[in-house]
Amino acid sequence: MATRRRVLVTGASKGIGRATLARLREDGYEAIGLARTRPADLADDPAFHCCDLNDLAQTRALVSGLAAQGPFYALVNNAAMAPTTSLDDASLTDMDDAMRVNVNAALVCAQALLPGMRAQGAGRIVNLSSRAALGKVNRTAYSASKAAVIGMSRTWALELAASGITVNVIAPGPIATELFRTASPPDDPKTRALMAAVPVQRVGAPEEIAHAIAFLLDERSGFMTGQTLHIDGGLTVSAVRV
Repeated sequence: MATRRRVLVTGASKGIGRATLARLREDGYEAIGLARTRPADLADDPAFHCCDLNDLAQTRALVSGLAAQGPFYALVNNAAMAPTTSLDDASLTDMDDAMRVNVNAALVCAQALLPGMRAQGAGRIVNLSSRAALGKVNRTAYSASKAAVIGMSRTWALELAASGITVNVIAPGPIATELFRTASPPDDPKTRALMAAVPVQRVGAPEEIAHAIAFLLDERSGFMTGQTLHIDGGLTVSAVRV
């Protein structure tokens, strides 16, 4: 890579975000991490910033400040929260919280970085959705917000194509992250049924999602926009629905 292009990764303290931060740095990007908490091994990392994405004003101020230091080539909106309530128990607070982090924070980050991308005439936005966007038991708020990410991204792709900016979505299935383990305890019958239904017979690794993100950021991926990649071990093509 001729120059160190700047990339912002949200939710970069663990799981998919942490794996993505590491992969993009290995690939030569100036990858900047953003998360609510700082990992102990990144205590002295000047390119990691703490920010609660529930606080949209704080998020906008921090990301705008980073953009003022120089344009960004790419944005990976990975930060998420996942209420695990049934339809009967889902609250408006669940809905508001999921939309604020999973959708609205992504919007705020994109708006802050778009001027720099437009000025460069090139950019990449990758938004993380989920297989749950197709429907999942006890995920009313999460599924709704992750479906919204897909619709929002398709609209952005149309609006930004002429500026040389692509927008794509990755919708992971079961990935071995802290969020997945919290939402899907291994001893839960629903989790066991899910694992049995995965055609490749295993849970995915965060590094596998990071690899797909790196592909979408590559210069040679510029003809792909408005698409959703389901990386779920074959669940979306399986006859089993759990």
